[in-house]
Amino acid sequence: MSEFTGNILTLNGPIVTVQLPGVSNGEQVRVGHLNLMGEVIRLDGEKATVQVYESTESLRPGEAVFALGHPLSVELGPGLLGQIFDGVQRPLSKIFAESGDYIARGLTVTPLARDQLWTFNSNSRLPLGTHVTPGTVLGKVQETPSISHPILVPPNCYGELVELAHAGEYTVEQVIAKVKRDNDEIQTLRLYHRWPVRTPRPYQNRDHAVVPLLTGQRILDTFFPLLKGGKAAVPGPFGAGKTMLQHQVARWSNADIVIYVGCGERGNELVDILESFPHLTDPHTGRSLMERTLLIANTSNMPVVAREASIYVGVTIAEYYRDLGYDVVMVADSTSRWAEALREVGGRLGQMPVEEGYPAYLASRLAAFYERAGRVTTLGGNKASVTLIGAVSPPGGDFSEPVTSHTKEIVQTFWALSKELADARHYPSIDWNDSFSADVTIAQQWWSENVDSHWLEYRNEALKLLAQADELARIVNLVGPEALSSAQRWVLEGAALIREGVLQQSAVDDIDSFCSPQKQMLLLSLMLQIYHQGVKLLELGVPVQQLSGLPILAQARRLKSAVSSAQVEKLRNFEEEIRGVFNKILVEYGYVDSVIQESKA
Repeated sequence: MSEFTGNILTLNGPIVTVQLPGVSNGEQVRVGHLNLMGEVIRLDGEKATVQVYESTESLRPGEAVFALGHPLSVELGPGLLGQIFDGVQRPLSKIFAESGDYIARGLTVTPLARDQLWTFNSNSRLPLGTHVTPGTVLGKVQETPSISHPILVPPNCYGELVELAHAGEYTVEQVIAKVKRDNDEIQTLRLYHRWPVRTPRPYQNRDHAVVPLLTGQRILDTFFPLLKGGKAAVPGPFGAGKTMLQHQVARWSNADIVIYVGCGERGNELVDILESFPHLTDPHTGRSLMERTLLIANTSNMPVVAREASIYVGVTIAEYYRDLGYDVVMVADSTSRWAEALREVGGRLGQMPVEEGYPAYLASRLAAFYERAGRVTTLGGNKASVTLIGAVSPPGGDFSEPVTSHTKEIVQTFWALSKELADARHYPSIDWNDSFSADVTIAQQWWSENVDSHWLEYRNEALKLLAQADELARIVNLVGPEALSSAQRWVLEGAALIREGVLQQSAVDDIDSFCSPQKQMLLLSLMLQIYHQGVKLLELGVPVQQLSGLPILAQARRLKSAVSSAQVEKLRNFEEEIRGVFNKILVEYGYVDSVIQESKA
C-alpha cells in the first residue's frame, strides 16, 4: 500500500469526493478504513471525484484515501481460462475461500494465482541479442488441454533481448526474459502483464471480416449471419429468451475463446449459467467447455458502478486472447444494465440528463465499446478477431428507447427477440421482420464456396414467403380464412413449414440443439421443395385441403430433431420421398405425363 495521500470530503452513494493532490484522472485509489477499490473520474484542483466499486456504507469524511499510481487494469497471462471473476477481475473461488458466501468489502485478491507453476517452453528460434518488438513470441505455456498460450512481448516494449529463461516450470511472478531498451534501461518480462481496461490494445491494422461465426442456430447462421470480428445486439423484453440464446452461442459457436460477462443481470440467471457451464462438453474437442471459456459475474445486487467496469474488463481480456492469435467471442448480458450504471453515476455527478435520463455521452460510450470488435492483424502478424454480442433489455420491449435505438445504429447484426413468439413457445424467438444483418453479401461467398451456392436464393425466398404469410395472417384476423384463395392458403402452409421446420430450434434437444451448415441448407431446401411441389399441384387443380393434410408435411417438420447433423444423407433420401408423394397425387388426378417429365428431369 502506498503512503497516505488524501482524505474523504463528502460521500454520495458510490460517488466520493476526496482531497487528493497529485492524483491523475482515471487512477485507481483505495478509500477509507476498508480499503475499498475506486477510480478517479473527475478532477477539480486538488479535489477528486471517485467512483467506488463497492458499497460505501460506514465510510465517513476524514478517512484516508490512497492513490495506487495506475489506472483500472487487469492482469493478463496464463490462468485466466476456466475462471469465474467478479466485475473488477477478482476470482470468485478465492473470494469464497477468504470470505465465504458473501463478498467482504475491501477484499484484495490477485486475479492470477501466484503459486501455480506453469511449464514454459522458450522459443528456440529467438537467440539472445535479437531486437524484439511487441508481439514477438518468447515461448509458450499450455494453459488448458485445449488452449496453447503464447507468451508475447507486451505492447510498448522494444529493445534487445539480453536474457531468456530456459524451458522449465515458472510462476507468473518469476522473470522469464529481460529486454534492454534503447535508453539502456533493462525491462523485466514475466508470464503476465497488466493493461488498463479503458485503453484498447494496439494492433497492426484492421482487416475485413470474411468468415461467418457459425453458431449452430439456423435462424442466426442462415438468415441473419454474423461474421467473426463483427458486432451484434440481441434486444428483447423479459422472458423472450436472451440468456438462453447467448448460452447457445457461447456453447456452439466456432470461436476459439468464449468470454461471458453477466453485467447487472438477476442472480438466479447468472447462477444457472455459472453452474451449467462447468458441466458442458465442448462439441469441438469433447472436453470441458470451461477449458476455453471465462466468465465474469456481476449481478444486479452488486455495486452499480462495478457493472460499468465489468464490460471493459471483459473486452480487454478478449483483446488479449485476440493478440495471442485466437478468434474470441464476448457475450455481454446486458448493455442495458451497463447503461443504467452510467445513468446513476451521471445523476449523482449532476450531469445534464437527456433521453430518458441517460447522460449525453451514452451513444459515444456504446460506439466506443462496440468499436473494440473487429478482425485485425495482430502485432505478431496473426489474423485474429474479437466478436462482440451485446444483449439489450428495453423496458416493456420498447425498441425505440435510447439504448436499443443507439445500439441498432452501431451494430452490423440485429437479432430482435419477440415476446409474442416467446409466448407461443417459438424459440429462438427472433423476429424475422425486425432483425437484420449487414453481412449477408460477405457471408454469401463463404456459404457458396463451402456449403451450397443457392444459399442466398433460398434465404431470400424463405424470408419473402414469411413476409407474405404475415400479411395474409392480418387479413385472416380481419375477415377470416374464407377470404383467402387456395394459393394464399398454401403460402400460409409453406411459411408454417419454414417456421416450424427450420426457424424453431430446441436448445434442450440433444439432436436439435446444434445444426451444421449442411443440415441447415438441406432442411431449408426440403421445405421450399414441398412448397414448390404444392404450387404446381394447385395450378393443376388439386384442392389445397388435400395438400395441407398430407402426412409428409408433419414428417418434414420433425426432421430437425429426428436427423442429426451427422446423418445428412437421410435428409437427401427424404427428397425422394417428397417427390414420390407428390407424383402419386399427380397420377391420382391423371397427370401421368407430368410424372414422366418429372422423372426424366
